[in-house]
Amino acid sequence: MRIIKRLYQINSTILKYGLDDYILHHIKSLPLKIFFKTQPATWFNNKNKKLPVGEKLFNICEELGPVFIKFGQILSIRCDMLPADIILQLSRLQDNVRPFSTDNAIDIIEKSYGKKLDDIFLEFDKKPMASASVAQVYQAKLKNNNSGSYDVVVKIIRPGIKKTIKQDIKVMRHLSSFFEKFLIDGNRIKPLEVVAEFEKTIYKELDLRLDAANADKLKENFNNNPSLYVPKIYWDYVKKNVMVIEKIDGFNVNDLKSLQQQNYNLKLLAKRGVEVFFTQVFEHNFFHADMHPGNVFVAKNCADKPSYIAVDFGIMASLSPADQQYLALNLLAFFNKDYKKIAELYIKSGWIKKDSNPQDFETAIRSVCEPIFAKPLSDISFGLVLVNLFIVARNFDMQVQPQLLLLQKTLLNIEALGKQIYPKLDLWDTAKPFLEKYVKEQNSPQKHLNNLIEKMPILFDKLTNIDNKNYSATDKIILRLQNKHNQFLKIVIITLLGLITLSLF
Repeated sequence: MRIIKRLYQINSTILKYGLDDYILHHIKSLPLKIFFKTQPATWFNNKNKKLPVGEKLFNICEELGPVFIKFGQILSIRCDMLPADIILQLSRLQDNVRPFSTDNAIDIIEKSYGKKLDDIFLEFDKKPMASASVAQVYQAKLKNNNSGSYDVVVKIIRPGIKKTIKQDIKVMRHLSSFFEKFLIDGNRIKPLEVVAEFEKTIYKELDLRLDAANADKLKENFNNNPSLYVPKIYWDYVKKNVMVIEKIDGFNVNDLKSLQQQNYNLKLLAKRGVEVFFTQVFEHNFFHADMHPGNVFVAKNCADKPSYIAVDFGIMASLSPADQQYLALNLLAFFNKDYKKIAELYIKSGWIKKDSNPQDFETAIRSVCEPIFAKPLSDISFGLVLVNLFIVARNFDMQVQPQLLLLQKTLLNIEALGKQIYPKLDLWDTAKPFLEKYVKEQNSPQKHLNNLIEKMPILFDKLTNIDNKNYSATDKIILRLQNKHNQFLKIVIITLLGLITLSLF
């Protein structure tokens, strides 16, 4: 009954904002078209019908509540399935909702820790710092054993949010199943997969232990790099629904006025932002995938050698080694205007179908990229290059790559922040050395040796562990002969390992 009620509410909201016309143009079922046309709400003049489609979707997500706002934010990175004007509108969605009561928050804290609030905190500000759909945060002073305190932030999962998410995900599954069957482009867009990916993402955000673990890993990665500071996690106070983290002292990255007044080196600050991103992607292969202005700060009292501070570690991502390499080679190929290479890489990586025509794909890439190169290199957007390449690939049935879409979104955010801080930022000039260094390291003898050593147990297992399998009599004769060949192959591999090792010294 709840699902039916929610579906009715969604249908009413769609009609209220006049999105039914857009749906009518994109569904292939005549009975469904008749259903939409015969609803009484469509018979009257609706001023919202004149709004752009992106604005209609923006309004619908806002009205349907926090889960749909988060879903809209996820859709805002899907340039492989939505046009640019809709993506632009959805990217405006802000995850700010009415706070839940502080009494509820205190009750959750005391139950989670098995202590009274006053036994944990010296001070606790009862006014929330921020309130989002999944969690709410408070400032506090955490007691320590030496009669002092630490300035901290307490993050608490919103009570009842799991139930709300569960209900709305159920509804989304029904809707996505409908759209997959009846949308003209449903088979390519795969709405069910989109919802499944969203479900995984949002449920991860409900476990603050994952948030804390992500923060710890990122902090460890940047221990010897002053460009990014990650707040300390107080592990004794990390639970599934509550966590305590060091309170940071910094300027919001959008606060240019304060940065200028304090004489910050804005050119270096912008450059370091790009370096931090590419270090995460190509050195650590673990990157913060939610780097919007609300999650990025600039440390105080470091104007000459500026440093960033990151917060909120619920959405992190990494790439497979193959995707890392293909991405680096793709960007370098673009930089060198090698469109043939880009086409080959997209096909080889499996990002588009193996039977795609390389010449046709190369021509499509050239038609999009050549106008970009009409601008000076310093004016070219790395993020928009990826967006344009994904849009072209969409016409060649590009397979959805969630991790690449998160990377593209993060790159766009980093680039926008960098240009805002220092408009003359040349992202290409900063990024190219990272890409070249990464590609060189991937092709070094040491890297090949490491890969071979890593795969040796699997390789030897395949060569020797054949007795446990049920083979036919004929197969066994062939395998005995093959075993002699395998023994020889083992000797060759060991010899090669020795030669490669010697060549390194």
